[in-house]
Amino acid sequence: MKQHKPLLATLSISALLLSGCATAAGSVTAPSNPQTPAPAVTSIETGHTDSHGGGHHGGPSSPGTAKADGPSEAALMVCGDQPTDRLTAILDLDQDPHTINDWADSTFTCTYHLDDGDLIISVKEAKDKSTALTYFDAMQALAKDATPVEGLANLGFPAYETADGSAVFQKDSFVLQVDASDLPETLGPDDITRNALAYQLSTTILACWIEHP
Repeated sequence: MKQHKPLLATLSISALLLSGCATAAGSVTAPSNPQTPAPAVTSIETGHTDSHGGGHHGGPSSPGTAKADGPSEAALMVCGDQPTDRLTAILDLDQDPHTINDWADSTFTCTYHLDDGDLIISVKEAKDKSTALTYFDAMQALAKDATPVEGLANLGFPAYETADGSAVFQKDSFVLQVDASDLPETLGPDDITRNALAYQLSTTILACWIEHP
């Protein structure tokens, strides 16, 4: 999936802007062992949410503002209704997948436990857009087999994907990564590729961020 069709990106945004987005989901549990170092991109799985992605939580005020003591409302959206519902629909799951979350090193991580492996969505919150872009550029330089997402498919944001099933976007002070590398190359009743799954979930979250800047 070297380049996505513009129609795919357009439809992803249009459908979600019509349906609305939850501004937050679940609570974040502090790491149980603060001495354990967090990896550079995704954090260790120590926090838990038993909401399974359900429910509209929190208020709509300043969702894009990072907080010193925890993730912003925008970051919490990656464990919210829209990506959970989208994932459940794409894979035709009988119920929403169980999720756990973590907040460490200014990174909110939501791990979706699936029968075939874990899907990990993380948001790095930088102090400003320039710092986020520097972090994004470093990630892209270090990523194996990274390919830029170009044209309308990147929705106007710096973006790349990797051959093993990750999609990474930078918007404002956030760097979003959807990592499906632990999953099979194809999955679900329609045999969607893990790259396509990562891209579709990325655009789902970006649509929420666009609606709630």
